[in-house]
Order: sequence, then C-alpha cells, then structure tokens
Amino acid sequence: MNSKKDNEFDLFITDLNGNLRGKRMPGSALHKVKDEGVKLPRSVLGFDFWGDDVLENGLVFETGDSDGVCMPVHEGSVPVPWAESPRDQVLAMMFNPDGTPFGADPRQVLSGVVKRFKALGLTPVVATELEFYLMDGKSEETQRPRPPILIEGHGRRLSETDCYSIDEMDCLSAFFTEVREVCDIQGVPADTIISELGPGQFEINLNHVPDPMQAGDQAIMFKRLVKGIARKQGYAATFMAKPYAKKSGNGMHVHFSLLDEAGNNVFDNGGEEGTDVLKHAVAGLMHTMADSMLTFAPHMNSYRRFMAGAHAPTYASWGYENRTVAIRIPESPPIARRIEHRVAGADANPYLVLASILAGALYGIENKLLPPAPIEGDANAENNDKLVLPNKWDESTEIFNKSDVLKEYLGEEFIRVYTAAKRQEQKKLHEQISDIEYEAYLGLL
Repeated sequence: MNSKKDNEFDLFITDLNGNLRGKRMPGSALHKVKDEGVKLPRSVLGFDFWGDDVLENGLVFETGDSDGVCMPVHEGSVPVPWAESPRDQVLAMMFNPDGTPFGADPRQVLSGVVKRFKALGLTPVVATELEFYLMDGKSEETQRPRPPILIEGHGRRLSETDCYSIDEMDCLSAFFTEVREVCDIQGVPADTIISELGPGQFEINLNHVPDPMQAGDQAIMFKRLVKGIARKQGYAATFMAKPYAKKSGNGMHVHFSLLDEAGNNVFDNGGEEGTDVLKHAVAGLMHTMADSMLTFAPHMNSYRRFMAGAHAPTYASWGYENRTVAIRIPESPPIARRIEHRVAGADANPYLVLASILAGALYGIENKLLPPAPIEGDANAENNDKLVLPNKWDESTEIFNKSDVLKEYLGEEFIRVYTAAKRQEQKKLHEQISDIEYEAYLGLL
C-alpha cells in the first residue's frame, strides 16, 4: 500500500541489536527515497544498545564516519495504524556508497547466507514463533514489570500462570483483535495465538514463508506493532528475555525446511526420521551452536533464560518430538518434515538469529557432518560437557569472535563490528554498581 503524499513516513534500518534507526520524512519524499535511498552513517548499525558510537569497531574515525545508503526493501510503504496521526513506515537495508552490500547490516548478513543456499539450488522455508509479556502500562515508566489489569476481565490483575487459557485471551480480546488487524494491513502472516507459562505472557506464531529475508522483516515489523498497539491501549509489551526472575522467559523458536529447485522438501524421505540432508543440517547446527550463542542470547539479561529446570536448552542436543532439546524434529506429515531451533530469546535480532541458524545448517550440509544419536527423554540429564552451551555473556562474546566458521559464513566485518558493540555494552554494565550490592554490603562491610 503506497503512502499518501500528506502522510509522514518512518524509514528505518535494523541495527545489530535489533533496534530501529532512521528518519521521519514527509510523504512527498517517498518517490525520491525509492530511487535514491537515504544516507546514514554506517556506524549507526554498529551502535551499542543505548545508541552510542562504538569506537573500536573501525567504522567511526577510521572512515571519517562515512555514510552508507539505505534502500527500501519493499515497494511503497505500509500504514502504522497505531500512530496518533497518519503515518507510514518503510523498511530499508544499508549498502556501501559503491552499491555493494554493507557487511555489518544484519539484513545483509542474512542475505549473504541465503545466496549460498541459492547457489546450491536450495530455498529455506522459515517460520518464527515469538513470545512476549503484556504488562501494566506503567511498567515502562517505573522500569519494573508488572502484570496487566484486565479491563475486559472486571478489572482484575493477572497474577498466576494460566497456560493455554482461552479466558485470559478473552479478557484481552481488543488487544489481540487489533494485533490481527494490523498484521493483515502490514502483511505479517500471524497464525495461532496462545497464552504461555507466565502471567500476561503470550506467543504468536508467524506462518512459513519461502524467503528468510521476508521472515526476518515480518518478525521485525511484528515486534514493533505489538509494542505500538500495547501502548495505544494503555498496556506495555516487552520481548525482554527474562523480565520476571521466577517466571518463564521469552523465546524465539525458528522452524525451517529446505526446498530444491523442483519444490521438493529435501528433508523428506517419506518416513519419520528424515533424510541424510536433515541429519547433516542438525549436525551443523550442533557444531555451531556454542559459536552462535551471542546472536541467540545477545544481552546480559538473555542468559537468565538458561537455568536448570527452565524450558530453554542448556546443551547442544537434538531429538524427535522432544521439547527438552535444542533442535527438535516435530511430528508432522513427511512432506512437512522440518527442524525447530529452540535456543534464541525473543530479545535477539531476528535477522541474525536466522542467519546463524541457516549458516550452521549449511555448514553441516556442505561438510556432510553427522549428529550423535537423538536424545529420548530429558536432554538436561545428559550432562555432556562437550555439548554444554556457554551461559555467560562475555564468554559467548569471545567464543563468537574466535569462530572461523562464523567468519566464513557471516563475514569478518560483521564479526568485528558485533563483537566490539557487545564488549562496549559489557564494559558499561560491569562498571555499574547494582542496588543489591548496596543493600547487601554498604552497611555491613
């Protein structure tokens, strides 16, 4: 849908943390933007989480803080229905001034991996499942999460876990109705909605699409619209990995299969176990899982999901119809044989999650790796130290930075810029003295 000439529009790119950066422009500029793009400093994509320059990434002083060109990725624009005044939005990605892809743009990172699949005659078919918490509208102001008051539920506040509750969704019907309406308007293929394990926690599944770039775009747009609609209706929404210490965390599960040039699912052998190609992909995912942990769990809070007894996997493991493993092969008709990757948090950048998963699968396929035997029962009881995933932010950063496989498949420029941003964020947070430190030590030591 094209923007009206008198409507403003937001043109934005997605930085490495998944935060949206860009400009608000008059609708009359849309035609020019479509042809010429918009210039922004390339360093914008390498900002730390709070939007500060990262001087160690090589994009600031070394280049004179030079511009890249942000080009729209879709025709026209789409409305932003939750905005107070008429406004549209345009999703873009960054190129170097000479027209080559900018290697630290997350969407370009994913594009590079997809091109490698295309060279083999393969098309990834991808779907995402995103969990989030709906909260009291004052949660952002107080910077503390609190379950919402259900206006349609006679003013009661959610306080208990009520998984798969239809009543809970009934009490929030206006919110979910608007989410579905806006998804339809923006072309985001929302499917099932379920009440999850935490009070006010929900999961919305997006349908499979035969284009990982489109799947990433839809996840980015979905996260924005959920937060925008929540604010409009007096709530707040968060995709933070672990907003409540003793409640379920927010995950981002990814389902994918591969089609050959004839449209056949190369994971399907007519039976339940799947083809050798599926097993090569599983083995590659297991091999690269620890290396990729920084893209699956990019923030300090991300690692609070990975605790004993939680639903987030702590080992590189796989199995059939087993929700305790990191890589699950769901029960399905053979034609729909697929892989479910269950590691990433909802706080992660969707483009980088998809790029890391597909890179791992491709590495396994190209090298014909084979996985260990699938796990039956509780994967957390395996206690295999060789398969344990890093559970500290700084440890994941250093493993990521040293990964030769990720440098080959995702690009050295991306690895350098992303590592620098994470190191700066860690330094900032490690320099802060927490409230609990003062409460525990100040008067007693």
